[in-house]
Amino acid sequence: MAQQPEKDRLAELDARIDALKETQKPEPRIDEHYSGAQLAWRMVIELVSGLLIGFGIGYGLDWLFGTLPIFLVIFIFLGFAAGVNVMLRTAKEVQAENEAAQAANDKEGL
Repeated sequence: MAQQPEKDRLAELDARIDALKETQKPEPRIDEHYSGAQLAWRMVIELVSGLLIGFGIGYGLDWLFGTLPIFLVIFIFLGFAAGVNVMLRTAKEVQAENEAAQAANDKEGL
């Protein structure tokens, strides 16, 4: 009989601890999703890096073979095309994430 009040007190303490833990849970971070500015900078960096890599390869090949403008121009265009391709892939990825989030929100709203 003496143990029953102890069990009740422990159960009450456990419930209070659980309630306190519930209030102390961290809120979901807002910065987990990309903002428009972050996406824009990401795409600009992808385009510029493609151009710079194309410039580097083209200039290196022209320096190696002694034909300065030929490979430089070709690889700058190839770098630009690669940068645009990566930008489009990023845009499709972001669009798919947004559509999935919208579908989840619509499903919760039902």
